[in-house]
Amino acid sequence: MYNPLFALLIAAALTALGFFIFSPERGLFWQWQRTHKMTEHVLREDALKHIFHCENGNENASVESLAGALSISTNRAAEIIAALQSLELLEIKGGVFHLPAAGRDYALQIIRAHRLYERYLAEETGYDEVDWHTKAHQFEHTLSHEDVEALSVHLGNPTHDPHGDPIPMSDGTIVYPEEQMALTDSEADSVVRIVHLEDEPEAIYAQLIAEGLHIGQEIRLLETSPQRIRFWAGNDEHLLAPIFAANITVVPLNKEILTTKPSGLPLSELSVGEISKVLSLSPRMRGAERRRLMDLGILPGTSVEVEMEAAQGNPVAYRVRGAIIALRKSQAALIRVSTEA
Repeated sequence: MYNPLFALLIAAALTALGFFIFSPERGLFWQWQRTHKMTEHVLREDALKHIFHCENGNENASVESLAGALSISTNRAAEIIAALQSLELLEIKGGVFHLPAAGRDYALQIIRAHRLYERYLAEETGYDEVDWHTKAHQFEHTLSHEDVEALSVHLGNPTHDPHGDPIPMSDGTIVYPEEQMALTDSEADSVVRIVHLEDEPEAIYAQLIAEGLHIGQEIRLLETSPQRIRFWAGNDEHLLAPIFAANITVVPLNKEILTTKPSGLPLSELSVGEISKVLSLSPRMRGAERRRLMDLGILPGTSVEVEMEAAQGNPVAYRVRGAIIALRKSQAALIRVSTEA
């Protein structure tokens, strides 16, 4: 039997559902459309970057290389390529991909945004090094030209990102340093300085960071072979497989530079009750973390006593200028101290 009240309730429910899906701005359908457009936007910009890097490295980009770089199917990659061609951002001649001036300028703008944002994350936030690339990739697609230029001015118009990559200038110019080479191309018993740590793939970059390597670090090559690269850096001997060492770019230095080991020892090696004096903070400690420790009084010449250690060994409490502060072992390892009276 027909029930008018039941029919009215069904109609009201369908109306509410329709509003939930199709209402302006907040409806699921319109949210999906905005997300879809943003995804298209991101894929096109990432495709431009991939093609630019291939051209810059004297390699030929392809549908297959683009699909691999963007983790999409070859059919999807072909669609992105067609879209870039229709926008006159990409040309294909004789099967070779080529970026015209408009495409190259666009790619450089995205690279500039990415590297500036990485510099911002390194200098002004507490994000870990391994997170800089991913965070910058999320934001590079949302920054306008005006945002990028304002960020550059705010940072003092830096020339390099925290990994050592040159930041394209506002006019698209990129200045590459001379005499740089991969660590794997350096000779045994040579002295070099790290000028770049490649941040992709992430797993390799994380391993380099775990080794304590950083931009500006001076190292001496002890052994180079197809099986391993052995070198002295900081206060330790390191051993890397060539596939890892190939992601380290260096410039040659005078052999006499590394005649002595760094003074002192890491604060993390002290036991409860030991008193030491701060000698230096590692260049790896930067940005908000470095400023916080300096504000707490951890400066060269400051006395630091190991007060107590957590049950699991992390964090550790230190007495600094009459106050108790807690540091993670990874933080304390970047502070070099002397236990001599």
